[in-house]
Amino acid sequence: MKNISVIIPAYKPDDNLLNTINSIIEVGFNDIIVVDDGGGKDFDLIFDQVKVIPECTLLRHEVNKGKGAALKTAMRYFLDNRTEQIGVVTVDADGQHLAKDIKAVCVCMQEKGTIVLGCRDFSGDNVPARSKFGNKTTIGIVRLFFGMKVSDTQTGLRAFPKETIPEMLDVEGDRYEYETQMLFHMSKRSIPHNEVKIDTVYIENNSSSHFRVIKDSIRIYSLIIKYLISSIASTAVDAIVFCLLKSITLLEIFPCPVTFTASFIARAISSLVNYLINAKAVFGDDVNKKTIARYIALVVVQISISALTVFLIETVLSIDSAFISTLIKLLVDLVLFFFSFRIQHKWVFGRKDK
Repeated sequence: MKNISVIIPAYKPDDNLLNTINSIIEVGFNDIIVVDDGGGKDFDLIFDQVKVIPECTLLRHEVNKGKGAALKTAMRYFLDNRTEQIGVVTVDADGQHLAKDIKAVCVCMQEKGTIVLGCRDFSGDNVPARSKFGNKTTIGIVRLFFGMKVSDTQTGLRAFPKETIPEMLDVEGDRYEYETQMLFHMSKRSIPHNEVKIDTVYIENNSSSHFRVIKDSIRIYSLIIKYLISSIASTAVDAIVFCLLKSITLLEIFPCPVTFTASFIARAISSLVNYLINAKAVFGDDVNKKTIARYIALVVVQISISALTVFLIETVLSIDSAFISTLIKLLVDLVLFFFSFRIQHKWVFGRKDK
């Protein structure tokens, strides 16, 4: 454990911070980086006690910047000042992570050489309803959109090999959303991880949590929310253009069935809208030749699947209504929507050529 630095972000901590520090020293850790995230002078007494502990280094934010910012401050300090260490483990200050579990996560990191998550079990009666609902919701969303199987998306107990830390510092987010954005980034870059089951500890029904349900939830799901808005806008454009084209007779001059022609033209227009929004506002990549080429390849496949599926359904059910055809197309495209997100996230805008 002496080769691993412990990072503890602390905002308005209580005596559980000191208890956590003492317990992890007892199991062999001797380098603990504590970040005072601008809790104010009322908490100087606790941090003064932290300062005199030989194994501790205290870093301070003058004002509250958020858990993500505190983690980044400690990680940067680690890279600049702990050249002999092999990695870090992040631990919450509220006493919810037991020393034996912190050690187990670090042992796994050394054995596997990957990022390791300490994952709790949310099926127990001791888990507060808010925490149980929030975690299960996030677990489902991460699995649905990113295809990433994670047992505990909100765990603060995570071990990182030194070589992964520079990339984690590039992840966006300064508050609670930072830890979820880490997972999104790991999925995007196909960074492997392992899990270690840990005890589920909630102290006083998790009353010490500073999580803001609405504000922080919006931050956590910001990537998905922006993608939804982009998709809704482009879907609206696609449906309107498709319906208009199906309603006119001009397309009958083409050798292909009207459904195919209308689908291709509508999708071509809506795809341009979708690409520009996604490239600029959702996935954060500039418009460039590589992403354009990948996006076009994805769209061609999607258009073909969508048009063929709608055509087959129309043929089998003998549908001759532009409105009904549009509804069928919306349902088909809804299914393709989730696959498209994963492919765009991991391949179109996620693949980085070194």
